[in-house]
Amino acid sequence: MRKLKFLFRTLLKMDFKNFFRIAKKVSKKAKKPTIYILIDMMICGIKYQAGYMDYQEFEFYLLNKNERKTYLTRGINNAIVSKYNNKDYWHILNDKIEFNNKFKKYLNRDYLDLRNTSINDFKSFIKNKDYIIAKELDNCGGKGISKINLKEYKDIDKLYKELLNNKQYLIEDLIIQNKELNRLYPDSINSLRIITFNDGKEVNILQTIIRIGNNSFVDNFSSGGMYTFVSDEGVITVPAIDQKDNKIYKHPKTNTEIVGFKIPNFDKAIKLVKEASKLIPEIKYIGWDVAIEEDKVSLIEGNEYPGVFQIKPSFSKDKTGILPRYNKYIK
Repeated sequence: MRKLKFLFRTLLKMDFKNFFRIAKKVSKKAKKPTIYILIDMMICGIKYQAGYMDYQEFEFYLLNKNERKTYLTRGINNAIVSKYNNKDYWHILNDKIEFNNKFKKYLNRDYLDLRNTSINDFKSFIKNKDYIIAKELDNCGGKGISKINLKEYKDIDKLYKELLNNKQYLIEDLIIQNKELNRLYPDSINSLRIITFNDGKEVNILQTIIRIGNNSFVDNFSSGGMYTFVSDEGVITVPAIDQKDNKIYKHPKTNTEIVGFKIPNFDKAIKLVKEASKLIPEIKYIGWDVAIEEDKVSLIEGNEYPGVFQIKPSFSKDKTGILPRYNKYIK
């Protein structure tokens, strides 16, 4: 029944033009007829709750039926969220100021709610600062975020009004990234996405991803960044990929080797998310975004939809997805 519900919802929301475009793209890559790919996509939608983007991203055309069973798909991910994340508490993660108030001890930075801040308080907050970060409260994917060079603004009253008009109500101090991660890419915070599951007794780490910026001050995949995977020991294990599906072995801007790169303060990041998870037991399955600073780690945000991340089969010898690891901790 769950699989049929997922298929029905997917069909209602489906962008059929994009569906056929992706099928043709996969057909060329897999060297198989488009009609074969279309039929196989529909079969995977029914059997594995895999949307056509899952099919492309996780290269289902390279997998046999037993290998396909090991992949976390968006349908399965949605079912985990639905079962374990109490919707009545989502607002704590979705509203950035609510989030900051709840997890203040893990932020390591000052912030303002501009809705409750006078112009004089705003001026006091930015005094002696070179930069601030301004955010919309409920946007995602790096959208609605501005890095503001205060030296470019002589009229602070005008800036204050602009931020209010833009609904960028959250004003934060700039995070200063660890020098080692600057070596990877210095113009954005290259954040960790650490996915946790709180089973009521302990907080388990399901997987860790690092997002790396490229041509932007944000690291989000949808904003031109890339991502790759980090081992339990804090080491990047495979090349990064970007939205165009390129395999990236060295960062195009810094020429830094990606595979084998060791994340500084990794143990501190794991400890932080385990502690933070216990503050919101009503949401058991969370994707935490963490910044690595020189001598500490800082929470950026939490996501009740952690996202679906897996090593591509073409990167892996055994072509096994992340689902067996999830099944160890999630009933």
